[in-house]
This record gives sequence, C-alpha cells and structure tokens, in this order.
Amino acid sequence: MKAPLLTRYCPAILMGLLLVFSSASYAAGGNYSSDVDLEPIIELIGQGNYESAINMLHDELDVDPDNPDIMTLLGFSYRKTQNNEDALTFYEWALKAEPKHRGANEYLGELYLETNQLDKAVEQLEVLDYLCRGNCKEYTTLKKTIDSFQQTASNS
Repeated sequence: MKAPLLTRYCPAILMGLLLVFSSASYAAGGNYSSDVDLEPIIELIGQGNYESAINMLHDELDVDPDNPDIMTLLGFSYRKTQNNEDALTFYEWALKAEPKHRGANEYLGELYLETNQLDKAVEQLEVLDYLCRGNCKEYTTLKKTIDSFQQTASNS
C-alpha cells in the first residue's frame, strides 16, 4: 500500500520551505529568519546601489519595525555611504532587538575598525566567538579583517 501523497512529499516540501525562508536571513548576514523578502534589496546592495537600498529598507522597516535583519542591512548600507553615525544607530538597534544577530555583530566590528576603535572591534569578535565558537562566517570574516587592520597598523 502506498503512502498518501502528503506523507510522501511532506519532507521535501518542508525542506524547500526551510531553504526559501533561510536564504534571505543568510544573505543578510543574519542568523534569524525574516518574513520580508530581502533578495531585491540585497541585490541592490551587491550592485553598490546603497541609496536605493536604504530607501527600500526604510519602507520595510515601517512595516516591520523590530526586524533585526532590516536594521542590520540599513546599518551596512549607511556604513558603505560613509554615514557612520546612522550605521552605528542601526547596528545598535538591531542588537537591541536581537543581541545574538551574527551579522549585526560582525558589521558593527567592521564599523569600529573603520573608525579606528580596535578594542571595540575585538569585543565584537569575542561576542561572535561566544555565539558560534569561532565556527561561523561572521567570526571568520571579522577575524580576518581585524588581523589585516593590525598588520597594516604595525607596518605604518
């Protein structure tokens, strides 16, 4: 006797849904799912079109004001436009909403390096080490960035 269709296909359907909902979170550098389709915004960011991304992210934030993925991407986009004050604000808001958000912790560490605050960047690395025991891309990326920053500083 064959299993009902739903029983046979349920694992595949669940796996597909998991992949769809986790892709936006992963691409956002986060570790939490988002109900917002961030893919078009992430594409704009990838193209360096930060102003358009900022506008779209603010529209999304109006609908979902506590979403740490949106806040993290806003921080990232503001940082890339050299607006470090707004970048810091949005990273802090993202971490207030979700202190374990790996993307926000990584990007905040990068902002600290860009503003010559090595000690604070190292603190963010320590947070990431605690969150993922050094076994996540956010930790690895920030660690490499800190190492490069220190190498450049010692060569100066």
